[in-house]
Amino acid sequence: MPIVSALAEPGLKLGLVDRYLVSAEIGAVRPVIVLNKADLVDLADYQWVVGLYAQLGYETVVSSVCDGRGMARLEELLSSGITAVAGQSGVGKSSLLNAIQPGLNLKVREVSEWTTKGKHTTTTAELIALEAGGFVVDTPGLRQFELWGTVPGELEAHFVEFRPYIRHCHFPDCSHTHETDCAVKEAVYWGQIHLGRYESYRKLFEQEPLEVD
Repeated sequence: MPIVSALAEPGLKLGLVDRYLVSAEIGAVRPVIVLNKADLVDLADYQWVVGLYAQLGYETVVSSVCDGRGMARLEELLSSGITAVAGQSGVGKSSLLNAIQPGLNLKVREVSEWTTKGKHTTTTAELIALEAGGFVVDTPGLRQFELWGTVPGELEAHFVEFRPYIRHCHFPDCSHTHETDCAVKEAVYWGQIHLGRYESYRKLFEQEPLEVD
């Protein structure tokens, strides 16, 4: 499942990427993070993002329709089986598919200059057969993302970097939010778990909705 996020127009939202990753872990789906619109930024400012997710075992593809970077790898990833392309409005999902297969002519729209929010172009999920092989589902962009039906106590297992530390918590039912002698919070303190990832976990545990626009 390619999780598409734009580096600019609209800006990168790692909290949303983390929620997609948890969703993929729950569904036993292999996620690939796609950082799109790379031509609009100085990529050196985002190398830490690529490194963060690579260390967690997630493939990360930096892409740009304008200069072609990452497109060959994306085509390869989409060329077998059925793949759903997910991401918020305006990140360029349809543009990427149009670039991979010229002639699709999927509708694309610019990000609003006034609000910097993506405008909904794809309004229904569409199954597309690719000439290179495989099928891809172009999904509608979203405005809000919540994990329905997920038990907060089970979230820890879906944050892969938590797993080595969970068994060292003092309390067997530790939520890693307020307890003392929590090995996960200790790992955050020492930089062994990224603070942003921990904040993503905490917000999910507390069932805070994420507004993506």
